[in-house]
Amino acid sequence: MFRRWIDLPTKKSVLLLGPRRSGKTTLLKQRFPDFAYATLDDLDNLDWARSDPKGFVQSLGKKAIIDEIQRHPLLTVAVKFAIDEQQARFFMTGSSSAGLLDASADSLAGRINIRALTTACWGEDAGPPTHRIFEEKVPLKQLKMAQRQLAEALQYGQFPEVLTTSTGQDKMEILRNYRNTYFTRDLMMLANLENLDGLMALYHHLARSIGSLLESSNLAREAGISFPTAKKYLNSLVQSQLVFKLTGFQYGPAKRYVKAGKVYLADMGITTAFGTPLSIGQQLENFVIAELEKRRKLGYLKADHLHHYRSGAGREIDVIIDSGDKAVAIEIKSTEVPGRRDLRKLEDFAATMNRPVRCVLFYTGLAYQRIGNVELIPVAALYRGV
Repeated sequence: MFRRWIDLPTKKSVLLLGPRRSGKTTLLKQRFPDFAYATLDDLDNLDWARSDPKGFVQSLGKKAIIDEIQRHPLLTVAVKFAIDEQQARFFMTGSSSAGLLDASADSLAGRINIRALTTACWGEDAGPPTHRIFEEKVPLKQLKMAQRQLAEALQYGQFPEVLTTSTGQDKMEILRNYRNTYFTRDLMMLANLENLDGLMALYHHLARSIGSLLESSNLAREAGISFPTAKKYLNSLVQSQLVFKLTGFQYGPAKRYVKAGKVYLADMGITTAFGTPLSIGQQLENFVIAELEKRRKLGYLKADHLHHYRSGAGREIDVIIDSGDKAVAIEIKSTEVPGRRDLRKLEDFAATMNRPVRCVLFYTGLAYQRIGNVELIPVAALYRGV
């Protein structure tokens, strides 16, 4: 397996969160081969952890990896005791944050680092990062090479197992298997969901709605499920790291969560797994935003959240990266020749702000350009960039 772009603390315990099949277990086993290993996917281990949590943790020694700890979040209390009293170190993984972050906050505050491992960034399987996306220009040769790989990235996504499989047929087989297990039945069991058809319909509607404001009532109606069920299922998808939200950006921080949000799929392989047809604009928008979100979670982009913006007149900006004293406003266009209207939206947004705003347009051309106050960056620059 290729080396991932994540740094892990060498002296502190860690809770590593990420979707199933993002490579959490492989990463930890590779980097810490001398650590004992146990997974709560093993029903015997899960039963032991529930009936005798202290004994289960003590059996692992002072250095251990505990996989899928969200299956029994209260195990963190026994982990806390081992860390405090025995100077033990643990790497714990979770494919859902449901109940887990609350338990960790109560029992492990100050004792562990919480980190995120996403599916791979585009180009992560090719080696270490080669540049900073917003700070350095990529040589034309590398841009052309990345451009040739873009269609495959849009279709199959960046799950590590998919990336290390050679043929398109085999990639599709892996994604269909993920759909039938990790994306649906495992999620239903973990989150106590009951309606498989409703969950499948929810996936399809979320994919078709990429780029649109999310209205829970429409989501429930289109998926054929009740409003409370739609909210519960969507929350389970977010907690399982399979989708993520962009909240509405307003100038006052207290208002950011008032406006309707947008939902994006964490990896393009999910859309292919469910066979939902998307326009090229939707594909590119989800791909770019998901790649930015991966880098934010890994710590390369300094922001607590990504936002979108919509004015009262309906003017929209795809992504706002807000770092407090400044912001980056981003539009994404599946064209090699952006229109003046696309540029004007960014300039108008910047003019309304009372602090510096950097205007960026990602597009499918290969030239770095500056038109007025707007920087044009090739989508291909995301390849091996952080």
